[in-house]
Formats: sequence, C-alpha cells, structure tokens
Amino acid sequence: MKRTSFAAAIVALSVLGLSACKKEPAVEPASPAAAPTATAPAADPALAAAANPVVDFDMRAFAGEFAGTLPCADCAGIDTKISLAGDGTYASAETYRGKSAEPVKSDGTWTAEDNGHRLRLDPNSKSEQDRLFEVVGRNDIRLMDKDGNPLQGAQNSGLKRVAAP
Repeated sequence: MKRTSFAAAIVALSVLGLSACKKEPAVEPASPAAAPTATAPAADPALAAAANPVVDFDMRAFAGEFAGTLPCADCAGIDTKISLAGDGTYASAETYRGKSAEPVKSDGTWTAEDNGHRLRLDPNSKSEQDRLFEVVGRNDIRLMDKDGNPLQGAQNSGLKRVAAP
C-alpha cells in the first residue's frame, strides 16, 4: 500500500512539475500602426538622401553651376566653374591665377556616391583623374583628395552654387 501511495505521489509531483514548465503564450508582434514611422523626407529632394538613406539622391534636382576659387600649390588660386547637368554630364573651366588667361576645360560624367554626400567627376579624358567633392549643402560642394578625405591645410576648397539667370 505504501508503494502505491509513493508511486501516486511521484506521479502527482511529475504532473505538477510539468504544468509549471508550461510555455507562456507567444507575444503577438505589434501591429503596423504601432510601428515607429519613418521621418519625412527632407524638403530639398536633392538632399533627401542625407535625411533618409532609403531615398535616392536626385541628380536632376541637384544639378546646377558651382563656382569659386580652389587652392593651388604654385599659384594664387584656381578660379573654377563646374556645370553639373541633370543627365549626369558635367563641364568645367579652370583658370590658374597669375599663370594663364586661357581656362583649362574638361568634361565628362558625374555621379553621386555615399547616399548623396559625395560627388565624383569622371572626365572623358583618360589622362585626367576623377575628382571628388563633398556635398556640404544644396548650395555648397567642397573639393576632397583622391581618397575622399577633406583636403589638409586648404583654406578654401569650396564652390558655391551660382544663381540661375
């Protein structure tokens, strides 16, 4: 008799033990309405990529003419004008102060990289190297070194958007 009582006690404890290990019901995922919403795109479509990396950089909206004086190792500066077309082509003219009155002209294609934070000018002439510019804002770009880093020691390496006539 003690044996059956003992066996019944073990069975009862086993049943209690198993019920204690019962899994909790799975938590339902939050409804889409409760999910956090994405931020609205930036007001400037060309720079929307900077505010929301899901949005592509709008080359047509960013296209325009940029001008300024870039640093020069052996002259007073390089007066530079770059025209970025919405179709991905560019044309540039650079005049070396104190050296030549004739501007050095170049053309080729331009692309946006790093979610619109950097521009690459790829000249049609294969003897020229690509040039990189940081997109500082809608109206400002800044020359970078060949590795995409800011120029060291350059006082003025930026170009500003020229207002359309």
